[in-house]
Amino acid sequence: MKLIVGNKNYSSWSLRGWLAIKQSGLSFEELIVNIGGEEWEAAKRQSGEIMPAGKVPILWDGETVVWDSLAIMEYLGDKVGRERFWPKDDAARGMARSMVAEMHSSFQALRRECPMNVRTTYDNARISDDCKVDIVRILQLWAEARARFGQGGPFLFGTFGAADIFFAPVVSRFITYGIGVPGFAEAYMQAVWEHEWMQQWIAAAEDEQWVLEQYEAVPQG
Repeated sequence: MKLIVGNKNYSSWSLRGWLAIKQSGLSFEELIVNIGGEEWEAAKRQSGEIMPAGKVPILWDGETVVWDSLAIMEYLGDKVGRERFWPKDDAARGMARSMVAEMHSSFQALRRECPMNVRTTYDNARISDDCKVDIVRILQLWAEARARFGQGGPFLFGTFGAADIFFAPVVSRFITYGIGVPGFAEAYMQAVWEHEWMQQWIAAAEDEQWVLEQYEAVPQG
């Protein structure tokens, strides 16, 4: 099994796919590509069958090719058991699935204005009202999940799972851009940031030499 990921400093979707395969417990080979480099553009042009969307992450499992981080997580869940990713309780699982789906499809202002940049922090970022709306919505989701289903541990549904995998890049964004959050969210963010797998990803991001200037600008609202 092979997983292609992009720059660990910038690629939020790669982080999700990578955390998903770590959560699965399956062994895999990791291939890292510079998504801002000419080699990646050339590879996309030449390899349409194995890179169908021209984006990362991409999972190869024998003859099976899975792209898109949510599809990768669901594919892995089918292989190892979905309970490894999702809460057992019906109500909790329903909310977790809804949160993951909303994260997968929404929050465009936050994505646009605050790209993931693991090794950088800003103290002068100014975000737009649209971005603030996204942030408030995310905090509402976190608060409800923690209040209703978070009694079993420090993560959204107690133990680490699919929802935390999909909101991990948001935690990184909030830290990078100095987003003020209430105490419960600070505690949750700390739990995610200090998770063993996140620390591995962060260390690799800090060691990367690639710099993509389009992701280095400070938001100006």
